[in-house]
Amino acid sequence: MDVGVIGAGVMGRNHVRVYSELKGVDTVYVYDPLAENAARVRELAGICGSLDELLAKVDAVSICVPTRYHFDTAKKVISAGIDCLIEKPITLTVDEGVQLLKIIEKSGLVVGVGHIERFNPIVSEMTKIAKSPDYVAIKRHNPTSSRITDASVVEDLMIHDIDIVFNVLFKGENDFLIHSAGNGDICEALVSFPQSVVSISASRLSSKKFRTFYVESQDFTTEGDFMTQEVFIYRKPGKYGMENERYLQENIIEKVLVNKVEPLKVELKTFLDCSIGNKSFPVTPQEALKNLQICELIKKGLKPKSPGRG
Repeated sequence: MDVGVIGAGVMGRNHVRVYSELKGVDTVYVYDPLAENAARVRELAGICGSLDELLAKVDAVSICVPTRYHFDTAKKVISAGIDCLIEKPITLTVDEGVQLLKIIEKSGLVVGVGHIERFNPIVSEMTKIAKSPDYVAIKRHNPTSSRITDASVVEDLMIHDIDIVFNVLFKGENDFLIHSAGNGDICEALVSFPQSVVSISASRLSSKKFRTFYVESQDFTTEGDFMTQEVFIYRKPGKYGMENERYLQENIIEKVLVNKVEPLKVELKTFLDCSIGNKSFPVTPQEALKNLQICELIKKGLKPKSPGRG
């Protein structure tokens, strides 16, 4: 099949690279109104001079344009009758998301949203291990980046973990309270469910990049790292004691065997398989809209950024 990528920024170039490596993809086509962006992938893809030209050539597309253009671009792709994967967030605003969802539901097309961490193998491993967690803490911190200009840290980074919390760990649970604090570049959200407490933090001000997933249950603690794709389980100690006036405890530590993969490659292969088989993509537009709605709830607790902050 022939596949298109709309938008050849950082994420779009990654989509082009992965599509060019996937079996079953014949030709990858790219359209970006900025010729210098498209030129960066010229060796891997055919360059189209317009969106209409690209849509006339492809069977499925990835939409990797800046968030403010998601709504209009997706509408045009859907009206052309082409299956699409929209990079997260689904749209810039909840109102746009509601309108787009109505269009998608009428279309009968395969439309997915690129919440890439859903395809990180540690997510399935962590959720298999901790089916009823008492406490969850997910941290996603980045150094400052100029790549995102039209989204707060909530839609840019935290939304990945919002998706995991509300559509995986606590899927279908609508009884919750949210408290949040921060600004456009750093945010901490505390979510209380009837039997669990969840802390989610995200930052674009960190000097160190890290992505951690921590779960406590009655009998064990689990730690995961999204980047290294490692998972460890800590069992409650069988021995406590004192030695030389120091407290000692023996822990049982298990390292989970994780089949490490590139999440984007799994995501895009899954999208093409869904397109060929006319099956629903694992991250549905309905779930993506819910993620955006949760973002709006969290952003109510944020203060404007201080003058002079990037």
